[in-house]
Parts: sequence; C-alpha cells; structure tokens
Amino acid sequence: MWALIQNHRIKRLVNLRDKEEHVTAPSGRRSDLELASPGAADSPANKQASREFGVSKVAENLSTAMYLFGIGSGSLFAGPLSESVGRTLTYLVSTFIYLLFLLGSARTPTFGGQVICRYFVGLFSSATLSINGSSVGDQFRPVKRAFVFPILAWANITGPMISPIASGWIASNPNLGWRWTEYTTLIISAVAWVVALLFLSETYLPVLLDWKARQLRRDTGDKRYVSDHSTGSLFQRVKSILPLPIIFFSTEPVISVLGAYLTLLYSIMFTFLSGFDYIFQQLYDLSTGQTGSCFGAIAVGSTIATFAAPALYAWTRRKTKFEHGATVPPEFRLWPAIITSPLLPIALFWLGWTNYQTISIWSGLFACGIFGIVLMSIYISSYEYIIDSYGEHAASALASITMVRYVVAGGMVMASRPMYEGIGVHWTMTILGCLSVLLAPMPLVFKSYGSQLRERSRYADSPVGMPN
Repeated sequence: MWALIQNHRIKRLVNLRDKEEHVTAPSGRRSDLELASPGAADSPANKQASREFGVSKVAENLSTAMYLFGIGSGSLFAGPLSESVGRTLTYLVSTFIYLLFLLGSARTPTFGGQVICRYFVGLFSSATLSINGSSVGDQFRPVKRAFVFPILAWANITGPMISPIASGWIASNPNLGWRWTEYTTLIISAVAWVVALLFLSETYLPVLLDWKARQLRRDTGDKRYVSDHSTGSLFQRVKSILPLPIIFFSTEPVISVLGAYLTLLYSIMFTFLSGFDYIFQQLYDLSTGQTGSCFGAIAVGSTIATFAAPALYAWTRRKTKFEHGATVPPEFRLWPAIITSPLLPIALFWLGWTNYQTISIWSGLFACGIFGIVLMSIYISSYEYIIDSYGEHAASALASITMVRYVVAGGMVMASRPMYEGIGVHWTMTILGCLSVLLAPMPLVFKSYGSQLRERSRYADSPVGMPN
C-alpha cells in the first residue's frame, strides 16, 4: 500500500498539467483520453476475457452479473432444502456441482459458455452463502454467537474484497492470465470441499432427531419412534418450505427492511468492482494491480469491526448476568448497526466529493475503510437479529434476504459502469448516499418496535431475557 501511495505522488507531480489538459501521454504510456474510455476502465480479467471472446467489455460484465443472479435464484432453494434434508447434504452436493461448473468456466472456449457456467457457479454456491448463518445458529448458544458470528461474517465480507486484489495481480501476470483467477478459486474451493467431506457434521436439530428416531425404530422394531420432521414425504416437506423465502420478504417488515439495507450495501460493494477504476485508477493513474489493492481498505475496515467481537461478547455476558443458556432478545443485536449506520452516508459523500486529483488518495481509502466498518456491523446485526427472531425458520428468512440482495447487486453490476460514465463519481456516490440516509434510522426503529412486530408474525419467536 505504501508503494502505491508513493507511486501516486510521483505521477501526480509529473503529470498533473497533462491530465488537466487531456494531452497525449509520452510514448509507452496511456493518455488520459484513453483512460476515460470504457475499455480502459475495465478490470484486467474482464479486459482479457472480452478480447479473447471477441465481445465488448461491457458485455463481459454479464458474466459477473449472471454469477450474482445465480446466487440469488439458488438461495430460494438452498434454505428450504437445508431445513428438509439437512445442512450437510445441501452443502456437499451443491458445492460439488459448483466445482464442476467452476472448472467449466475456466475452460470454456466461448463467451456463451462462460455466461452459462458463471450462472450455475452462482446457483450452486448459494448454499454456503445463504445458510451458513443458520449453521452458526444451530451450533452456538445465543450469548456465544456474539463472539462467533462476527468471525464468520468477516470471512463472508473480506472474501469478496480480497478477491479483486488477488485477481488484479494474477490477471496482470503475462504467464497466468484471466483463466487462472478461475483456477485459483477452483483449487481453494476443492480443498475446502474435501475438508468438509471428511469433517463436516450435521447441525440441524430436526434432522438429527429424525435420524435418532429412525435408528431407534431399527434397533427396537418399535414404530412409535417418530419425529415431527419425518411426517409426510420429502416432496411434501420441500413443497411446504420452498415458498417461505418469498413469503418472508413479502410479509415480514423486518426481513423487507433489513434486506433492503443489506441490498444497498452489497450493491455499493459490487459497483466498486467497476467504480474503483473511475474513483482511483483514472484519477491517480494507478496500475491495474494497484487499483485492485484499493479493495484492501474495505477489508481493513471490516477487520477493525471484527476486533469489536470480544467486547460485544463481554457486554452480552454482563447483560445476561453470566446466566448459563440465557436467551438474548433480538433487539440487543441491533446495537452495532445503530452505532455505525450514520457513518454510511458520511463515508459515501466523503468518497464522492473528495474525489479530486488535488486531494490525497488516502482520503478516498479512509472513506472506504469506514464503509467496511459499516458493512460488517450491519451484516452482523441483521443476521443475528434474524437468527434470534425466526429460530428454526432462520435459514429460509436469511435465504430471502440473500436472494434479493444478490439479484439486485447483479443488476447494479450491469448499471454501474453507465452510472459512473454518465453522471460521474460525485453524483453516483451522492445518489447512493441519499438512499443510505433513508435507511439509517431503521435499526433504531426496530429496536423500539421489533418486539411488537414479532408478536404479529406467524414465524417469529419471541425470546425473553435481558433488557434491550
């Protein structure tokens, strides 16, 4: 990062006048007129793939959008299936098929093949994204989740932020190229799948009780050992559970509003895949690898927020008076979001309206770090609030949020480049900042009225215990 800043300072001193007048750059360097073109703002993987397939670079963004659409549509099925056949089977089967399509995405010789493979990569990877929060809820008591869940959330958030850093340098390497971004993901995912195959155990209690009842029937011959989960056929159970994500998002205000908040955050995060080329690369004349490294600022912010997990855990234990197995009212989980939500519009306005060459690049990076803190805090609050509120239906509730946020984020990936080109960085960030202002009070509203909403809900639990 230090080398990035030093490089920027030198280039700014040498090229400031040329950049302002849009003159032709010296031989061997790109001019600023070229940097302002759509092609110059593409990531290296996008640029290389579009050249190889003979399509426009904007069209190549469709592969990323289809991946996000796949996650959104797959989430409709992953949550309900995990509540019917169990978490482990859902994880293992879907991830194995995901690996096959990931290999296809790396090897495909055509643009159409890449788009199709990327959709199914997203479709079958959706299980790990939509039900991992429920798996944490299965395994840990409410108080311990205050410490454990932020660690899981950190992995979910920093992964997409670290990927552009790695892919930028991989694609820039002439000995590797864009296909190795897929191969690298495949290698890491395959290792994780083998570890899961060997060590991952089932965590969903109704399925575990069903297995126990089945074992008792075999051992004793007594057919009276039956669990509630085993009533009806598999098809009937899946049929009854499958509509739940849509029902949750359309009828539960908590799911709708928190889902909208996370959708906005993820839309901003994925628009940065194109936006950082305009925010940092064009303005500060960074290389492609250096531009990808700017995503490290968001990762640093999310990491800083994660460091608050021990303090949050200690606060939860004190509030529950160290009682073993104490329940935690969902509204208590909203404190990280309540504290940090006002920082989101500040970070976006800051990033947009300090985006001038005369202002240090550190200003924009610092704003991105604040965005990372907010993203992490609201993610933690929203997921833990929903897990505590909806109990055994949490997987379907979280799946509904995952569905909406990734479908919208996929659309934003396609719209982001025209937005940055059409209205510029300043007004793009202003629009997103104004939307965040509207949503900023929502965590505080739910803290005041959340218990009343849960009482009216058909699916929500109402744990009692400590004061909010």
